[in-house]
Amino acid sequence: MSKMSTERARIALNGPTMGTRWSALLFADPGFDPGPVRSALQAAVDEVDGQMSTWKPDSDLMRLNAAPIGEWIAVPARLLEVLRLGLEIGRASGGAFDIGMGDAVMAWGFGPEAAAPDGIRTAMAASRRPAHDVLEINGEHVRKAAPIALDLNGIAKGYGVDRLAEILRNQGISDGLVGIDGEMRAMGLRPDGEAWTIAVEAPDAERRTPHSILALQDAAVATSGDYRHWVEVQGRRLSHTMDPRRGAPLIASPASITVVARSCAEADAWATALMVLGPVKGATLAKQSGLDALFLLRDDVVNVRGVGVGRLFSEEPAAIASAEGR
Repeated sequence: MSKMSTERARIALNGPTMGTRWSALLFADPGFDPGPVRSALQAAVDEVDGQMSTWKPDSDLMRLNAAPIGEWIAVPARLLEVLRLGLEIGRASGGAFDIGMGDAVMAWGFGPEAAAPDGIRTAMAASRRPAHDVLEINGEHVRKAAPIALDLNGIAKGYGVDRLAEILRNQGISDGLVGIDGEMRAMGLRPDGEAWTIAVEAPDAERRTPHSILALQDAAVATSGDYRHWVEVQGRRLSHTMDPRRGAPLIASPASITVVARSCAEADAWATALMVLGPVKGATLAKQSGLDALFLLRDDVVNVRGVGVGRLFSEEPAAIASAEGR
């Protein structure tokens, strides 16, 4: 390790966002003032939350949800960017990732309100068209061709992580590790010249332990799983990941799927899509799409085995990638 690297101070910043917390880890020269950087990072995630939250009735997303069918609505650039990416991954995944599941998310109690039996029945009985068939984008305007309730919880947190990385770059910081919950993005290298190391969490609702380790350099990771956020129906635990074919939580799915991609928004959305597709179809699509993915599958109620697509493993974690749900 060089003398310069040993003299650099470790700076850990964090703050509230999206019902959880964001974090940033970097190393700076003596005399570095972290205050302006922290303020810029907080402002960035506040902007994402203010535009894309389904928990804020006055967010730009909820304004779009409330707009009449067929009416063109102007939306801010960052929301537009996420909508475009969500529709793109929706098409690429054959509808497995669908940003139009807001009614089902709310009905099953994964939004601000408790689960509603009438809403559940309606969501499951609804004749659904995927969001990429319903939502139209023209320049800075968006319109709905049919009734749809948009929900970006499967991609907005990842996008928030990307914004954290963008802010650090804008501040002249090229090396760092940023995250929101277990969604992480690595920039450059650690002070010792090595890649950032991140643990993939074991899918255990009772404790937090690492299952696998991966190394990241200029890449992002996101995990979707069934063990952190769920509802219990008739004694059965159902995860927050919605099955677009049923308008209901997945009945059977991998324990978790971790995806490494160039951006955290992509990793976030693809992790959800592969959960919906399952280990066979999901692994096939991951290979076809050139994705690095780790599927953790339960052989029974105790044992978990991993199936990897791509290259994911290293050692000594700096953080844990986990399947948190809002």
